[in-house]
Amino acid sequence: MRIHFAVFTSLLLSGAICLPARAEDAVAPQAAPDAPPVAVTKQARLDQLFSDLKRERNERAAERIAGNIWNEWFQSGSASIDLMMQWSQKAIEGQKFDVALDFLDQVVTLQPTYAEGWNRRATVHFMMKNYGKSMSDIDHTLQLEPRHFGALSGLAQIMALTGHKQSALEAWQRVLAIYPMLRSAQDQVATLSEELAGEGI
Repeated sequence: MRIHFAVFTSLLLSGAICLPARAEDAVAPQAAPDAPPVAVTKQARLDQLFSDLKRERNERAAERIAGNIWNEWFQSGSASIDLMMQWSQKAIEGQKFDVALDFLDQVVTLQPTYAEGWNRRATVHFMMKNYGKSMSDIDHTLQLEPRHFGALSGLAQIMALTGHKQSALEAWQRVLAIYPMLRSAQDQVATLSEELAGEGI
């Protein structure tokens, strides 16, 4: 079975580019003229984005929504954590994986509730073929954000690479339940379903 390594890494790292939402996609809350602005929490923004992502049937519009989700995930709320994440990204781009891990170890130690720190470290372990460590970090990510389609995609890739096709299929199906228009997940579900059917499973 052909596994597209780039699919996983691009999913997990693509959020670095901001994808602006269309003006017509924005829904402003209605308030009285003199009322103070209503503060919307990060969780509420994510809940709305995931709701939109699940309903969207246009692939490009879904990509924009997914990009906005990544942007929310990347916001740690800490300038020092954000800086270490930037340094880790530069190290990854330079294939200095040990350096990236040093930064990411600090990120998850200093802010263990920041899901994207665990997810980024899972990505680095995956690139280093440390699949056990990657799966451990994916588990941490999913405990903090069960809808993390990037982490689920990574889990699916690892399951496929280690010969667990049924588990890989189930992970991709979980991705599609969250992000139905993700083409790579659609393709993998189709491919794995055919392969498992051919094997009589």
